[in-house]
Amino acid sequence: MKAVIIEKYGSPEVLQWQDAADPVLHDGEVLIRVAASSVNPFDIKQRSGQYKDFAPVTFPGILGYDVAGTVVKVGQGVSGFVPRDRVFAHARAAYAELCVAAVQDIAKLPQGLDLVEAAALPTVGLTGYQVVERGAMVKRGETILVTGALGSVGRAVVFFAQSRGASVIAGVRKTQFGAAKDLGVDDVVAVDDPNALAKLPMMDKAADLVGGPTAEAVLGKVKAGGIFASVLGPPRNATHYPQVKVVAIQAGSNAAQLLLVGQAVAAGKLKLPIAARFPLSQAAKAHQAVENHAAGKVLLVV
Repeated sequence: MKAVIIEKYGSPEVLQWQDAADPVLHDGEVLIRVAASSVNPFDIKQRSGQYKDFAPVTFPGILGYDVAGTVVKVGQGVSGFVPRDRVFAHARAAYAELCVAAVQDIAKLPQGLDLVEAAALPTVGLTGYQVVERGAMVKRGETILVTGALGSVGRAVVFFAQSRGASVIAGVRKTQFGAAKDLGVDDVVAVDDPNALAKLPMMDKAADLVGGPTAEAVLGKVKAGGIFASVLGPPRNATHYPQVKVVAIQAGSNAAQLLLVGQAVAAGKLKLPIAARFPLSQAAKAHQAVENHAAGKVLLVV
């Protein structure tokens, strides 16, 4: 097969389109012919070496955690999937023409969901769902502020929080204020405007997808006994607010949850914009697009 190989940490140019050995199929796994993958910030940080102590790459390696494609073969002990099934999954080594995924991490493509666009969903969709479910533990009638609400994960958080009956305040930059109103949220606040943040009432929950000074400011707006859920770890001032529960979330694979994400997108209820599509062979250009803050998901199409 062909794959995008990385042999050292560095800039996008370290991603090289090369011949590679086909992945080995083990018991409990499914071999997938890849239709598309997508680029996530995690991939960028792995490639650059920023995550080498947390998630090191074994060289030569293949990056990528999102995959959509067609089942080629199933391993021993696998039931529920047969060759030619159209699937999407949170996997590993997805920047390739073939990849394997554990059967418990794979969902069948819902009717109406585009196979290539499905590759945009696993990481951001699962992260958004799990921030709401096991991070902020959102309940009906609560108010939650979502920073970075216009990003892909932010849109998923907004959708799943609303689906649980919560009131949602979108936290965005002042320049994004108009666009955020299209999210259908209860209110919008410019998180880069200290005066606007100061005027906000205290909230039950917050979901932080931005970090830094914004996270520190938002933490101070969560009620005593409330929850501050973050994908970027605790803010530096977390010890100043012992009355608020700070929860760090790293998304995990879950086929049932992924299917819910796919069904919501297929039904038009959850919209995750696609910013660009690149051939898989041009993974370096795709990484550059993400680093240049592409306004939506960037896909790698086989």
